[in-house]
Amino acid sequence: MEGKYINKIPTRVLGRTGVNVTIIGVGGYHIGKARDPQLALRIIRMAIDEGVNFLDNAWCYNDGESERFMGSALKDGYRERVFLMTKNHGRDAATFRRQLDESLSRLQTDHIDLLQFHEIIHEGEPEKIFSQGAIEEAVKAREEGKISYIGFTGHRWPQLFKEMLDKDFDWDTVQMPINLLDYHYRSFTKEILPILIKRKIGVIGMKSLASNQILKTGISADEAITYSLSMPVATLVSGMDSIEVLKKNIETARRWQPLTEKKRNQMLDKVSEYAKDGHLERYKTG
Repeated sequence: MEGKYINKIPTRVLGRTGVNVTIIGVGGYHIGKARDPQLALRIIRMAIDEGVNFLDNAWCYNDGESERFMGSALKDGYRERVFLMTKNHGRDAATFRRQLDESLSRLQTDHIDLLQFHEIIHEGEPEKIFSQGAIEEAVKAREEGKISYIGFTGHRWPQLFKEMLDKDFDWDTVQMPINLLDYHYRSFTKEILPILIKRKIGVIGMKSLASNQILKTGISADEAITYSLSMPVATLVSGMDSIEVLKKNIETARRWQPLTEKKRNQMLDKVSEYAKDGHLERYKTG
């Protein structure tokens, strides 16, 4: 599954894009949560210096602070060393274009490597994107060189992902929950992952710890991340709000080894009673 390494961190190919991305990526939400630009700069630059090349963000994170902090951190040649992704809430042409322009300005770049339609979590959203001009604006932005690849994200209803995948559009990536709990309730792993693999769409994992709720099952953070990395994801976005967490995640990525089928099944069995009603996956039920 692994290809090249960057400073001993394995990389995998991001679907049909052909781009090699590190198996761990820096989550954008936590970067701006602390409202501390200096801490954000240290985390981002240390991650890149250690070999991480995938950066996650979104127009909506922390009122734009996450993108602003990341844009500042990507000065001094750091931008050229990463695959930069952000997300857009636009469901119509005007909103999509406005948010894209704001993201480009905040990130201090003229080009975003991957732009994803964010939080496909409500009924009707797939139809809006394809009937109110948002998808055309995304394609136009790609033609203009403002973005390279187009994907979408979500964490609530696999059925909405199926609607997006049924549209006449060649998605480059999909970002979704990939964790031990997901296997047992409204499972993206079971319902969506096989489709993505068949169509060679790049899989971006997230919520490996289910906002730390998975720790209540007796599974450690290291075990949870190891499980997610053992799934066919290209990269796993991880929230890193401190240097300590960053170092731990990089170490986990460097010494990662795929789970045996026996160990994987043991871990799934261990969380099954906690996971069956979805109460620990609040992003699905809240």
